[in-house]
Amino acid sequence: MATVKRSHPFYFGGAASCVAAIVVHPFDLTKVRLQNTKGNAKLGMFSTMVKIAQNEGFIKLYAGLSASILRQATYSTVRFGVYEKLKDLVSKNKKANLGELLVCSSIAGALGGACGNPGDVINVRMQNDGQLPPHQRRNYKHAIDGIIRISKEEGFSALFRGLGPNINRAILMTSSQCVSYDMFKYLLLNHTPMQDGLTLHFSSSVLAGLVATTVCSPVDVIKTRIMSASTSDHRMTATAIMKQMFKAEGISSFFKGWTPAFIRLGPQTIITFVVLEQFKSWHNLFMDRKQQKLNVAKL
Repeated sequence: MATVKRSHPFYFGGAASCVAAIVVHPFDLTKVRLQNTKGNAKLGMFSTMVKIAQNEGFIKLYAGLSASILRQATYSTVRFGVYEKLKDLVSKNKKANLGELLVCSSIAGALGGACGNPGDVINVRMQNDGQLPPHQRRNYKHAIDGIIRISKEEGFSALFRGLGPNINRAILMTSSQCVSYDMFKYLLLNHTPMQDGLTLHFSSSVLAGLVATTVCSPVDVIKTRIMSASTSDHRMTATAIMKQMFKAEGISSFFKGWTPAFIRLGPQTIITFVVLEQFKSWHNLFMDRKQQKLNVAKL
């Protein structure tokens, strides 16, 4: 019997990403802190996490969690939802090729990056707050408080600071993560003994996470520095920041926080896709039962 191809609710990807964000938030916070470390300080991921826990308290490893959830609820809902819808549209009568998937993911990433920018600004600031001097800390109570205060104190446009780098990163992330996941999953399923299941999802996710982390790292670092910039130097462009980083810190500065970014992105990708596919499975089961009831009612 041919498998019936079903569409699924638009928000499934965002919901799955929110679940993943809760699990990996401490790694995301550590990545942001490392990316904002200026100079040639050689701080490692675990030493940074221990330092945060000792100096600020263990609970501070979850600073900005509300902003992280808000970001995923906007950014990931749009990028996953649009990608899946466009992919279904393109592959209606045939299997989508790599070029078509890249176009779908680029459009989805650009829209997701734009929609998620306010949540991303709040997320970066709340996570970076603890390493600032007390008089410079913003002390947002939660994500909504951050949005209201930024709008009042700096103007609504400040919520879209770093929009260019963020959209570029979102395009790169969606393309390198979603497309590579689909490709690795296809290759492993057709050229190895692996069957569709957790082992396949885990392997595909780790490989996709490796690709996505490396591709996105330079844009991610620049985006983080723009978003966390103080009012006095927020007018610096992405190009100016890149030049300054290269001169003062070298090429390696563009890959600061790579390890926590990968350790975060690997599990996040695994959890996101596993939960997403579980949501799809539950939805299919629900629709099958609904159809059965309708068929019985017609008899």
